[in-house]
Amino acid sequence: MLPLRTAALAQILGGVIAVFLVQIAYPRLFATPLVVATIQGACAAMISAKLGAPKWWLGIHLCFLPAALWLTRLGQDLGIEPLWYFAGFAALLLIFWRTDRSQVPLYLSNAATAAALAAVLPNVPCQAIDLGCGDGGLLRRLAAGRPDCDFVGVEHAPLPWLWAKLASIGRANLKIRYGNFWQLRLDRFDLVYAFLSPVPMPRLIVKARTEMRPGALLVANSFAVPGIAPERVIAVDDRRTTRLYCYRIAKPGAE
Repeated sequence: MLPLRTAALAQILGGVIAVFLVQIAYPRLFATPLVVATIQGACAAMISAKLGAPKWWLGIHLCFLPAALWLTRLGQDLGIEPLWYFAGFAALLLIFWRTDRSQVPLYLSNAATAAALAAVLPNVPCQAIDLGCGDGGLLRRLAAGRPDCDFVGVEHAPLPWLWAKLASIGRANLKIRYGNFWQLRLDRFDLVYAFLSPVPMPRLIVKARTEMRPGALLVANSFAVPGIAPERVIAVDDRRTTRLYCYRIAKPGAE
């Protein structure tokens, strides 16, 4: 079941169970909607866990309805027009897009990571790609430091893509594409960089081994490929204690 459908089902069932429990145990609680909403959130979180949703959904379920009620009351007290809530939702959607489907949050790579990645680029002109490039900050740093190399970024969330696209104007060796990187072949790239999440890593290594040239390098930020030892692990000197897992693509039959 798709994550968004699982979340909707958990919220609906959580609401039904919460109403039933309050009606049976203490109907007077209906006079305090925030308490009922908190019970609904707890029920929805437990159902979400039973349905096998990722752990980060639990906090969303716990807070969703109570936060909605609180914001509604706050808006009424401050005279905030409902249109502003819609605008806020639209902005979040344009920034994060279908994170529920891709299961890849918006992660941004810092300057220290860019420096570490620049150190593993080949010493000769090459081509590199960032799968899910966000605002393109990492690629702009790499493109500025290695004008002899060509860099490509792919992003599917509209606002980060637009930011990256506009910020890359004037950089001849940097191209930003809008779309799904799973539909893009990787055979022309010497280095593929990915800062995703644990969920797509098994699929990504299959794609890399199928499409990338022997000797090319897959660099995974923070999330290693389960069950496969990297060629090397780079410890980035930053506050996040970032780790870059480097996987060299072997010749067919050499593994």
